[in-house]
Amino acid sequence: MYINSLELSHYRNYDDLSIQFDPGITILYGDNAQGKTNILEAIYLSGTTKSHRGSKDKDIIQFGEKESHIRLKLSKHDVGHRIDVHLKKNKNKGVAVDGQSIKKSGELFGIIHMIFFSPEDLGIIKNAPSERRKFMNLELCQLNKLYHKSFVNYNKALNQRNTLLKQIYFQPQLKDTLDMWDMYLMEYGRSIIEQREEFIKNLNSIVKGIHSHLTGGKESIEIGYEKNVSIEDYENVMKSKREQDLKYQSTQTGPHRDDICFYINDIDVRKFGSQGQQRTAALSLKLAEIELVKSMISDTPILLLDDVMSELDSNRKTYLLDSIEDIQTIVTCTGYDDFIKSRLHINQIYKITNGKAAVLNINDN
Repeated sequence: MYINSLELSHYRNYDDLSIQFDPGITILYGDNAQGKTNILEAIYLSGTTKSHRGSKDKDIIQFGEKESHIRLKLSKHDVGHRIDVHLKKNKNKGVAVDGQSIKKSGELFGIIHMIFFSPEDLGIIKNAPSERRKFMNLELCQLNKLYHKSFVNYNKALNQRNTLLKQIYFQPQLKDTLDMWDMYLMEYGRSIIEQREEFIKNLNSIVKGIHSHLTGGKESIEIGYEKNVSIEDYENVMKSKREQDLKYQSTQTGPHRDDICFYINDIDVRKFGSQGQQRTAALSLKLAEIELVKSMISDTPILLLDDVMSELDSNRKTYLLDSIEDIQTIVTCTGYDDFIKSRLHINQIYKITNGKAAVLNINDN
């Protein structure tokens, strides 16, 4: 799987951009605030319908314009595909695959698979539980359409139940309708828990070897899935927490409160690990994610590296570079010396300057 080309119109600081990609490694080089990350964002948005930054559509559209367009062409198993995204100021975005409009973002999953790696990801170990849940959700939604369906339906039911809990304060007679939403929540919640358990199990089988290599065999890592509630106890806990839910007007039980834990040599690295240990664990997690995706889709994902190299020491940098040789990788950076000096074969370098992309001759650098 690899991207052939990307076209942008009125996207952030780009009036118009047309850029070609080779299946190997492409470097987007330039000073800060020139638009390098905007290219990665547009690629990511094409595959997920969402910005990795969490930006709203109206904030992505170029200032002074009413709409923006993205066109991405890719090859998958020697078959070409095209994804078109139409962003509008005051309307929902339009998305089409191979010229056919789609109604739900889930229809995109399976067309293209991407892994985004930014300096912020190196803080996933110490950040809030919501960041670790986001990691699970993003990966599982791309890998598993059943998970995506359960996740979407769970969140709809959760929002409805929380709204109902607020209404009951003023209309106590609505309390009897909670049973119906409890049933929906548990149906979709059990599916989410089951698939998260399998995901963490598979991730663990890969991450241990990577982490051991990164630490020279000095450390052993274990990823744990901290369930807010087990499948077996779900119904009983929901019932026992109902009065608490009514008091706080929000649902206290379910996978929306799950977390992931990381143990290095049996020590919880979230709480007691050094910054170096936390960053190494985060890198191990992302590298394991790449290998897991490869095994599950029987193909290579597209890797988007947003200025990560400057955050890594030489050992971690070398391991990362060795891990991406067979993957289409699009990298942003302010200096590409580390890539030039490495054994890595670079296919392209683009100089990004104020929303323009110019090809650099690799042999001259």
